[in-house]
Amino acid sequence: MRALAVCQDELVIRLLHRVLSGAFAIDFLVESRPLARRLVDDGVPVTVADPKRVDSYLRADLSPNTCVIIQDTGRRGLKRVVTAIRDAGGSLLYVLQTGDRAERRSLDELRAVVPEVTHLDLSELLAPAITTELGRSLTRARVQQYQRYFADADRVLILLHNEPDPDALGAGLALRNVLRRTRTTAIIGAFQGITRPENLRMADLLDIQVESVTPDELASFDRIATVDVQPQYFGGLLPRVDLVVDHHPEQPGYTTVFKDIRADYGSTCTILTEHLRAVDVNISERTATAMLYAIKSDTLFFARQTNRVDLEAFTFLYPLADPALIRKMEGADVTLERLSHVTRALASSRLRQQVLSAYLGETTREDFVPYTADFLLQVEDVKWTIVAGLIGSQLVVCVRNLGYSRNAGEFVKTAFGDIGSAGGHRALAKAVVPMEKFRQKFGSLSPMGIAERIGDLAEAFLTEGQGDEHRAEVAVGRHGPDKD
Repeated sequence: MRALAVCQDELVIRLLHRVLSGAFAIDFLVESRPLARRLVDDGVPVTVADPKRVDSYLRADLSPNTCVIIQDTGRRGLKRVVTAIRDAGGSLLYVLQTGDRAERRSLDELRAVVPEVTHLDLSELLAPAITTELGRSLTRARVQQYQRYFADADRVLILLHNEPDPDALGAGLALRNVLRRTRTTAIIGAFQGITRPENLRMADLLDIQVESVTPDELASFDRIATVDVQPQYFGGLLPRVDLVVDHHPEQPGYTTVFKDIRADYGSTCTILTEHLRAVDVNISERTATAMLYAIKSDTLFFARQTNRVDLEAFTFLYPLADPALIRKMEGADVTLERLSHVTRALASSRLRQQVLSAYLGETTREDFVPYTADFLLQVEDVKWTIVAGLIGSQLVVCVRNLGYSRNAGEFVKTAFGDIGSAGGHRALAKAVVPMEKFRQKFGSLSPMGIAERIGDLAEAFLTEGQGDEHRAEVAVGRHGPDKD
């Protein structure tokens, strides 16, 4: 395909020639003969002519299929140049802004001459590549610092949260690669291991060994890193660590030597993809598969809490991963055991103001609570789900929403932050509180009463600022105190 660039700036000409000459047969039209001589000496095809004259383009054999790029430096005369190109038969016109930002009126005037003219801003075209490269340089410096800090350690613990999910498993494997260690010198561990079937399947297929560790064993490690979790989660067991990499909102209450916390990212594996790329570590098929599956899983295949960088990480990892293994890891998502929990939740649920709240009662596994919340969010006319379940003496409350309303993480902090651990993102959040403290604050409620109370709390949060009368009605609820 042929292109003609009307430019007067040598740097812009050389840039366009380098970028476009591989895909286009590109020529340049300039006014300055000395500039043309310098460019021709370097093999740049240049014609000297007046860009405001129609015959300049006729001699250049301009056709309706020629892409014409006109540099706009902010000086006058652009309209005459565009008019001459149009009169010579040009129709594929691109105005490249290299001077001061064009005013809206001047762009409208150009489109009155050639309606199909497209405006391009050189700074906007270059910004993503430059900022990405600069960001990668900063990440490289950060990663190299913690690599050196971990280098002389004999034993390293990469600690995951309880019931590790794909993002934790993939992140643990990725960090071990960044540290250039083996499973004997950097173990991936957790206080409570894996029980969820699809996570067990992932660990088995990718041979990710998660060792059980106890608080007493922590002192035997020279360095401790946490991934996909922050030390505050462990309730004082880890007042100090050496590295934290996480995509959840930053929490107080601990000390760390290094940290990389990016709450706007959809997955911890996205952060660690950047770490691996920054220091040019070779990513094996096994690690790429784990990380790709983690990003897909944690973002619900980009349906929630997704950033542009998550898409870039997925695109980078995809050709390195094994898609057949990912399909096998996904397996069957719906099981009879999970459906039984959904049925239990529906038996003590309430749907009001597009908020569905439910209480599961006692359950053996924590993952049944978020699964039920995710499942019920698919119900028609539901925009928020709040599902609670009792695991031992702890009440786990999981919140899901469609992502464009108020922040779920703020809700759980407001409702439960004073009696337990609470936090999350805009579209998903979790609180873990002792059942005894829940009863002290909200009363001794029946299963239906718990569902109604957490629903009331959500409605009060969502209607905040919509009028005192409505807010008071929702906060109190339309039911009396429901005792056991």
